[in-house]
Amino acid sequence: MKEELKREIIKEIKAELLKEKKVYIELCREDVKLPVYANINDAGMDIRAAIDVEIKEGETKVIPTGIILAIPEGYEIQVRPRSGISLNTPLRIANTPGTIDSNYRDEIGIIMTNTSNSSHKNDKLYLITEKGNKNGIYKINKGDRIAQIVLCKCEKIVFEQVDRGKIENIGINRGGGFGHTGIK
Repeated sequence: MKEELKREIIKEIKAELLKEKKVYIELCREDVKLPVYANINDAGMDIRAAIDVEIKEGETKVIPTGIILAIPEGYEIQVRPRSGISLNTPLRIANTPGTIDSNYRDEIGIIMTNTSNSSHKNDKLYLITEKGNKNGIYKINKGDRIAQIVLCKCEKIVFEQVDRGKIENIGINRGGGFGHTGIK
C-alpha cells in the first residue's frame, strides 16, 4: 500500500510539473516564426531573429524577434543563450538570464554582444553557424535561432528584517562563497 501511495504522489507531482501554461503571442513583423521547442523535453523554446543584423567586434546590439507576449501574472520569461552559439562564436547574450516581466508588452529584443578581441581587427564576416570561435564581424540572418526562452514561476519576496547578527541562526549557513569549496 505504501509503494502504491508513493507512486500515486509521484504521478501527481509529475502532472503538476508538466502542466502547460498559456502565453498569448502577437507577431509584430512580417514573416516571423513562432518560438518552438526543438525537442519534446526541452526546457527552452528557440527564438529567432526578425531581421538581418551584423555585429562588429566589441559591439552590442538589440536583435528584434518580431514577437510581443502577454505573460501570465506570477510568471516571467527568461532569455538564455543557445549553447552552440556560446561554444562556437564570441557572441554573448549580455544579461543572462534576461527577465521579461509579465507586464512587458513591447517587442522582445535579444541583447547580444560580440566579444571578439578588438585588438585583432578583422573585417571578415562570419555566420553564427560557423565553428571555431573566430574573431570578427558576425552576421545573424533573419530566421536564425539566436536564443532560448523559458517560462518560470516567480514567487514574490516579503522581507522580514531581523536584528544584526541573527541571520546566521536562520536555516543552514554553508560557511562561505566565491570558491570556498575549492575545485578538486
